[in-house]
Amino acid sequence: MIAVFLAMGFEEIEALAVVDILRRAELDVVTIGVGGRTVRGSHGIVVAADIEDTQASLEGLEAVVLPGGMSGTLNLEHSEVVQKFLDVAIKKELPICAICAAPSILGHRGLLAGRKAVCFPGYEDELTDAEITNSSVVVDGPFITARGAGVAIEFALRIVAEIASKERAEKIKASMQCVS
Repeated sequence: MIAVFLAMGFEEIEALAVVDILRRAELDVVTIGVGGRTVRGSHGIVVAADIEDTQASLEGLEAVVLPGGMSGTLNLEHSEVVQKFLDVAIKKELPICAICAAPSILGHRGLLAGRKAVCFPGYEDELTDAEITNSSVVVDGPFITARGAGVAIEFALRIVAEIASKERAEKIKASMQCVS
């Protein structure tokens, strides 16, 4: 199960594009609402998560996805459930995927020290001791980080490539008419 956390103030494109593409790849995705099943994004879009955080189970965890959005990122970081999922993912060396401001959560924990990473411009200092790159999406070990909403599809396709296969990611990319 790939856990995609949605916290009040999340960046809608960064969450929903990822969920859409992971489901197109036929991966097991569960959206988890932090603080409740109904979550309002940073642009006022209300989303019903599959489950709320109090119902979240670590059983079968395959990866964790953290969308950005400033208040969403802060709400994710302050969630005990999110932190517990990160602890398990770290212990099991599962993919941890964070976009926009959300890589700061990993940076504050020192997880990106000595690793290549990227985030929304202006948050670089939050990625403690990381090697900041100019790429739009970066994979280093179990961590997949990305700049922001404009690269959400690329981020999602990279997650598919890492978890499933490059071939599956390329097939989805072609079917969606993505160019590059």
